[in-house]
Amino acid sequence: MKNIFEINHPMIQHKLTQLRNKETSTSDFRRLCNEIGIFLGYEALKDIEVLEKNIETPITSMRGKYIDEEKITFVVILRAGLGMLNGILEVVPNARIGHIGLYRDESTLEIVEYFSKLPTGIENTKVMLLDPMIATGGSIIDSINILKGKGVKDITVLSLISSPEGLSKITSKFNDVNIYTAAIDERLNEKGYIVPGLGDAGDRIFGTH
Repeated sequence: MKNIFEINHPMIQHKLTQLRNKETSTSDFRRLCNEIGIFLGYEALKDIEVLEKNIETPITSMRGKYIDEEKITFVVILRAGLGMLNGILEVVPNARIGHIGLYRDESTLEIVEYFSKLPTGIENTKVMLLDPMIATGGSIIDSINILKGKGVKDITVLSLISSPEGLSKITSKFNDVNIYTAAIDERLNEKGYIVPGLGDAGDRIFGTH
């Protein structure tokens, strides 16, 4: 599918297997979410604008390359997206952070918005939307609509595990959004959960399962 990038790095797949395992502890699950998020962040930023400035090394002067970290905003879809935030902040520690609160009504599978707090001037930044799982795609679509309503034009989605159905739904509505994921799984089941998946990411991150 266009604009979808499945990152098949051996280390990601190794950590993803641990993440999926139902015997993995809460603390290890949190660590793995952050570690995989680091890999995804590096890959998703490979085309970021590179600037230059003069610096002094211990040996000589040179033109060094750098990125303007404040031109990057990480937007977390609450609550599970928090599980990826610390990891990707290791990649870009000076990025700005926004939060969007959504939840899925378990009876209708519809997405309900309950919170939105985004940095001023977010429309002038590259926005990376964090959500560990793309299941039905509803929360991502609603979040993208919120961001576009704020004037954001450059949006990238980072997700650990995605369903084909969710990805297809997102890309059918937005042809200008890139999605980076560690795995595209088989399908959704009748309850809207990803198969084989990893269970409920939020419950496993916060120990509420």
